[in-house]
Amino acid sequence: MKIKDIYNLAVKIGKEADFRSALEIEKFLSRRKEKLEKLSKEERTEFDEESLSNPYSDTRVLHISDDKEIKKILVGIDIEPAEVLLAKELGSIDLIISHHPLGNALANLHEVMELQCDVLSQYGVPINVAEGLMKERISEVARGINAYNHQRTVDAAKLLGMSLICAHTSADNLAAKFLKEKIEKENPERIESLIKFLKEIPEYKEALKSGVGPKIFVGNSDNHCGRIALSEITGGTEGSPKLYEKMAIAGIGTVVGMHISEEGKKEAEKAHINVVIAGHISSDSLGMNLFLDELEKQGIEIIPCSGLIRVSRV
Repeated sequence: MKIKDIYNLAVKIGKEADFRSALEIEKFLSRRKEKLEKLSKEERTEFDEESLSNPYSDTRVLHISDDKEIKKILVGIDIEPAEVLLAKELGSIDLIISHHPLGNALANLHEVMELQCDVLSQYGVPINVAEGLMKERISEVARGINAYNHQRTVDAAKLLGMSLICAHTSADNLAAKFLKEKIEKENPERIESLIKFLKEIPEYKEALKSGVGPKIFVGNSDNHCGRIALSEITGGTEGSPKLYEKMAIAGIGTVVGMHISEEGKKEAEKAHINVVIAGHISSDSLGMNLFLDELEKQGIEIIPCSGLIRVSRV
């Protein structure tokens, strides 16, 4: 496999695991094409053409140093210049893959958050309500990441001659689908059963050793789960805290997520929604592992770093 093959695979399996249907994704991409057609010639030069086929603005090829067959990759949850130096020092690393977005993929992270509106709609939150509240949150995230030094790690990769890509929402979709299917099959009645079930998943079991395994952030172990929503595992980053009230009205009893802000915690408490935090880096590792398994099947050697809890299911 070459770099573009790996990138295309990340997008492909991300789409297959997406909570949205193939038709909904196609409509989403069609709207982007319509927007492009309405732009002036000057505005088109600023348009990201990858977004016409890839619905995940935070999954991108960031730099290709050598377009050769990939045999060994260094993979981390966060890749910074230190990890790029590490890859150079290790030698024979053909590609670096970061889970969290970098470069233009980080600058455009907020664009993928529209996914959350569709996911919430599937759980019964009216789409207009989800869009209204998420619009404010998306704007907030866009302003927040605007000041970042987006190109820092990409520049390091260029200087050291290392190829670099990132796979964020495409991998998070895999984790979300995996958890949704497992939880629906297990159908835990109470929070204690949900926590026990999550702790049996290898990535979360390993995270327990570091003190960051699944935890109850809102509610208690004796509470009924009610309807469990996997609405905060994928979709860029945490949604609007104001959504918890609407989720409760829609009949959601428990939210399983990666992390939650203090404001979000307070709103969930007011809405009497249980919040179980499976874990951030461990959930990221779960999604990445499901992607990396596909690369391992192709004979590619994977070197984990930067928090990646590598668990092979091949």
